[in-house]
Amino acid sequence: MNAFKKIRNSANMFAIKWGRFVIKHKWYVLITSIALTIAMGLQGTMKFDGDYHVFFSESNPELEAFDALQDKYTKDDNVLLVLSPKNKNVFTRENLMAIEALTNNAWNTPYSSRVDAITNFQHTRAESDDLYVDDLSYDSQSKSKLEIQAIRDIALKEPMLVNRIINESGSVTAVNITVRLPGKDSAKEVPEVMSFVRKMVDEFQEAYPQFDIHTSGMVPLNTAFFEASLKDMGLTGIMLLIVIITTFLLTRSLQSTFATLLVVLFSIISTLGFVGIMGIKLTPPSSVFPTMILTLAVADSIHILMTMLQKIKKDGLDKYDALIESLRLNFMPVFITSLTTVIGFLTMNFGDVPPFWDLGNIVAFGMTMAFLFSTTTLPALMAILPFKKRMVEVTGKNGGRDLDWYTGLSRLVIGRPIMITFISFGLIGSLTYLSTKNSFNDEFINYFDKSVEFRSDTDYISENLTGVYNVEYSVGSGESGGINSPEYLQKLNEFENWLYRQPEVIHVNAFSEVARRINRSMHGDDEDYYKIPESREEAAQYLLLYELSLPFGLDLNNQINVDKSESRVTVTVKNLDSPDMIAFAKRGEDWLKQNTPNAMHAIGVSPMLMFSKLGFRQAESMFKGNIVALLLISLVLMLALRNFKLGVLSLIPNVAPVLVGFGIWALYKSQINTGMVIVFGMTLGIIVDDTVHFMSKFLRARREYGYGPQRAVEYAFQTVGKALVTTTVVLLSGFAVLSTSSFALNSYMASITLVIIIAALIIDFLLLPALLIIVSPVKKAKKKYTALLYYR
Repeated sequence: MNAFKKIRNSANMFAIKWGRFVIKHKWYVLITSIALTIAMGLQGTMKFDGDYHVFFSESNPELEAFDALQDKYTKDDNVLLVLSPKNKNVFTRENLMAIEALTNNAWNTPYSSRVDAITNFQHTRAESDDLYVDDLSYDSQSKSKLEIQAIRDIALKEPMLVNRIINESGSVTAVNITVRLPGKDSAKEVPEVMSFVRKMVDEFQEAYPQFDIHTSGMVPLNTAFFEASLKDMGLTGIMLLIVIITTFLLTRSLQSTFATLLVVLFSIISTLGFVGIMGIKLTPPSSVFPTMILTLAVADSIHILMTMLQKIKKDGLDKYDALIESLRLNFMPVFITSLTTVIGFLTMNFGDVPPFWDLGNIVAFGMTMAFLFSTTTLPALMAILPFKKRMVEVTGKNGGRDLDWYTGLSRLVIGRPIMITFISFGLIGSLTYLSTKNSFNDEFINYFDKSVEFRSDTDYISENLTGVYNVEYSVGSGESGGINSPEYLQKLNEFENWLYRQPEVIHVNAFSEVARRINRSMHGDDEDYYKIPESREEAAQYLLLYELSLPFGLDLNNQINVDKSESRVTVTVKNLDSPDMIAFAKRGEDWLKQNTPNAMHAIGVSPMLMFSKLGFRQAESMFKGNIVALLLISLVLMLALRNFKLGVLSLIPNVAPVLVGFGIWALYKSQINTGMVIVFGMTLGIIVDDTVHFMSKFLRARREYGYGPQRAVEYAFQTVGKALVTTTVVLLSGFAVLSTSSFALNSYMASITLVIIIAALIIDFLLLPALLIIVSPVKKAKKKYTALLYYR
């Protein structure tokens, strides 16, 4: 116990000396803060990375498998342009001419390696022993109605086209542009491609107004990520205005509002310098750091300012004494809450999503700077700024009503602690059970709300032409040239047929279809020969003849590897949620294991599959991080409160709000994504703020004034209640702004954090004081601790 007293005394003495030093050297402190901010700000740079690959760590096994598949074949970064003629008939002379023109122009897209459309589809036909491979519709302006009808008949019967390039009714078609990005700087390469495509689309629609165009693909996806980052950065301005208004309304002091604004701006500018020094490229999750820092940094300043104003109003202290007393009362709680917030955000490094590593590290640094500025710049500035008596009196006008409200709430809790505890635990238990009903779903299309053009266009494409999700298998033969083996082709054909029988499948692109089509053409287009060639030599000769007939850029490198030992099967599926996508890919893998030789066994890969597994992988890795965060924060609280029993007790109001939040989310949506996995560790660090400040005031009343538990609870409500409500309002404002993000990883995370923050305040105002009354001894403290005041 003596050791605890020494810690308590030393902490108080340190805070007092700190306050004296800051006030005495206020101008030096302010100038140093400004110089530090400018020095850090000059290092600040903001570079963005919109490539979807940034969501996956280098050790991510799904990414490794996907990259390995792309190394064998051509990369499939693409832009899909879907054309919907207003007459709902693609097959007219005017429409085919327009599609042919767009196809030709699409070859000029930067880094383009292939363009697929109905007009340039390589249609095979045979005359005697000769195989002819031609564009399905070339020189469309000269086609007669009969020729156009023939083109329509061929296209709508062609498995390689239907539900991939053309829909079954012939009313919607697509032009798919494959690009090979160098990968040196996606921040330049992707915008270069999209800039050209958007200009090309605008010119096309001006020349051919009979078409509506919708755009999707991996390059537009990367662009949507990039633009989401920029848009979310813009939320900072809105939040800044809210902070200014909220702080002024709650403190009624221009000086306090200005000082708070300066602290948060200094914190953000310094953090920008950190981003530049560390060379961090911003992504949609990490680009929200200014809004987060702006929201969280306000809390430290509010607690110091509210106590200062209260001491001036209630105790009649002058400005300097009130500042020092405020620092004495708040320095340790502010330090602890800053430390726990930093710990919470740093636990994001345990996850498997690099953008959240960046977000955690950036915000952790920003909160460190916010603590530094709020305990130096803020008191120095308040010591410098004139503080008129009249302003103090205005601040105090509502004091009585505020005090009565918080006193009334405290007496409600004091009168019924056991009943409140039982009711609270009942509700928390019920919502904790509901929280287990949430399921993961990481469809990357749903990362964007419907106001985003990429999302609305992709939804249209899914409903009217083809799916945007796929699973790919690289099916090996075990030997060079083995894809021409009839046994291999037959098994591949069986796999293709099995896939088409699956209810999720829209289209299958497999080499077995090419082999059947060539075999038919080499036998006079006789439908009886629409099957796998009977001999390996025959299949090899047909394939060679076919490849020699293909024009540049439309070869089979996207389907077969260089030594013809493996072929690529691309399965286009409906929009599936994450568990169903994972289950479908596994079914395909299992079918290959059970029905084909070992050489043909393959694993399913694709960006959608990577995202589907990302949430589960993130949850598994963050579980360790959350345990570490819980242990560290618990240890910090035990040391800070200098009471093991109350340190353990504090876990309840810190953990319960998270469980309540996810329980309420289960009633609202019942699906969580990768962005929500980080919420436990992140909010644990944030909501500790309320618990620490309430319990520190409760313990101070017990130790310094000798109050019993009931009176100590009342004292805590009166001294810190308004500050907790104020900081909660600011936190709610910040995360409410962030919840308007069009990027679901951010908006969902912010939305559930809103619920958790509200739950935290309610629990800290009802359950926490009730528990403190129940577990605390009724007798007063043996000795009163005299505050160390007035020390200039």
